[in-house]
Amino acid sequence: MATYGEGEPTDNAVQLMENLTDSAFEFSNGQHRLEGLKYVVFGLGNRTYEHYNAIARQVDAALAKMGAVRIGERGEGDDDKSMEEDYLEWKDTFWPAFAEALGVEEGQGGDTPDFAVTELESHPPEKVYLGELSARALTKTKGIHDAKNPYASPVKVSRELFQVGGDRNCVHVELDIEGSGITYQHGDHVGVWPLNPDVEVDRLLCALGLYSKKDTVINVDSLDPALAKVPFPVPSTYISVLRHYIDISAVAGRQILGVLAKFAPSPEADAFMRNLTSNKDEYAAVVTNGCLKLGEVLQLAAGNDINAHPTPQNTTAWAIPFDIVISSIPRLQPRYYSISSSPKLNPTSVHVTAVVLKYESIVNKLVAPRWVHGVGSNFLLNIKHAANGETAAAAEGLEHVSLPAYAIQGPRGAHKVEDVYKIPVHVRRSTFRLPTNPKSPVIMVGPGSGVAPFRGFIQERVALARRTLEKNGDGALADWGQISLFYGCRKSTEDFLYKDEWPQYTAELKGKFTMHCAFSREPPYKPDGNKIYVQDLIWDDRKNIADAILNGKGYVYICGDAKAMSKAVEEVLARILGEAKGGSEADGVAEIKLMKERSRLMLDVWS
Repeated sequence: MATYGEGEPTDNAVQLMENLTDSAFEFSNGQHRLEGLKYVVFGLGNRTYEHYNAIARQVDAALAKMGAVRIGERGEGDDDKSMEEDYLEWKDTFWPAFAEALGVEEGQGGDTPDFAVTELESHPPEKVYLGELSARALTKTKGIHDAKNPYASPVKVSRELFQVGGDRNCVHVELDIEGSGITYQHGDHVGVWPLNPDVEVDRLLCALGLYSKKDTVINVDSLDPALAKVPFPVPSTYISVLRHYIDISAVAGRQILGVLAKFAPSPEADAFMRNLTSNKDEYAAVVTNGCLKLGEVLQLAAGNDINAHPTPQNTTAWAIPFDIVISSIPRLQPRYYSISSSPKLNPTSVHVTAVVLKYESIVNKLVAPRWVHGVGSNFLLNIKHAANGETAAAAEGLEHVSLPAYAIQGPRGAHKVEDVYKIPVHVRRSTFRLPTNPKSPVIMVGPGSGVAPFRGFIQERVALARRTLEKNGDGALADWGQISLFYGCRKSTEDFLYKDEWPQYTAELKGKFTMHCAFSREPPYKPDGNKIYVQDLIWDDRKNIADAILNGKGYVYICGDAKAMSKAVEEVLARILGEAKGGSEADGVAEIKLMKERSRLMLDVWS
């Protein structure tokens, strides 16, 4: 059971939670009781969030209250560390209790595929999915655009937001949605559907011995449709599945390595894989710290050079059935970004603000440190380079970094029309919204790319201000609540996002918008020499903050890093509110809790 947001169930678990907690609901036995039911629970959560694994805990408590009997202990996975390792550790202790309770033995599990793959000798080419994400995309027919049928949105604008020539990138992309039927509101998220980089596609094709038949058409059937649906559209081809449909760019999981060990091309490769599978410390040191993808682990096990561009000549082929591969690797998912525009000012475009993920792996005895690139943000960077006719210039001191390339022209070249590139996207609704009444004070905290939704918030208020001033004249904003934005970055000259826009918004909002900036790597610093962050600016403005929240019934929004920033901001807010109420920090914590319950403190954070 997964938990997200403010301790909420996932969409597909909402009905279950309602049934479990509604005492008037009757199960098939005609009662709100479940005596005799045996169950197991494993929760999916992230410890950096306040409501860690809340749904799994609630389900466990509700079932027990109704007389059901849990087998073994409740498991809780922490995505901030390793969900898979938490699951494997829980399974080792849970399984004996489960086997005894139900009188079963553990099977081989991963050795048995969920799907059957068949090569098709002939099939109409126009009916083969080469990366299209829906039947409508393949047949080019109109329909509603959503997560099941993303819209190939033309890129109107793409530009760099950080200082050109620096060692980091932040891409601003404007996606054209005119005529698509897509609508959005400020605070919503846009799902960007990326693809895997060329080098990882080639690597796995070579490691699976499929390079020479990469364009062979295949069909995939579920061996048990009730348990496992085919996760991508078929028929397709080997290369299309690896490029568009399954997540081959993720760090290889320990479980899948155990499944694949039996297909090792040599005793040495078999021993290498089994050691990684059985020794979690070795796995963590080599695979996790080395950020090794599946193709790289297969190459490393076979003694191949993972730094050379993979070819059939330098990559040992493993006889792994493709049905095992697609049964073991999850679907490639969209990457979600907070929309950084308002439909009131930009009705026909959705703006994305994406810091490009690039970091160095941790050295280990088998793999030297290497640059690791995030799939979604580097896909957008590729688009920006191509759309502007740019080359991927290496930053000073990083000339050895090779940026991954993507097949951005899309399936059948459909995502490149003349000089315009297209990106498959859909909009996901959010409850992260401004108060409808502009008289309510608003406090926004968004350092780094966490400022993205607040650009949309400010645009929303600017649009309203223009209409209000036009209708009622000067002074029409006099009774509006103050809007405060606490923003932070490294340097005002290096990574200050939308630096040139904020003064314009300030002018249009007639003094109702104030921006507080913390630059952590330029003066002024604290008296002890430490850096200044957004939470420090909030403390400095504590009198106005307390007045806005307690007297003005203001709203607080936090967007950005959940692990450090969000917690630090909540802590300083608790101090401010506790002090203002004449009590302790515990009183402030209680006020924070009440604000969350009343949707006056809202978070859009990630770890």
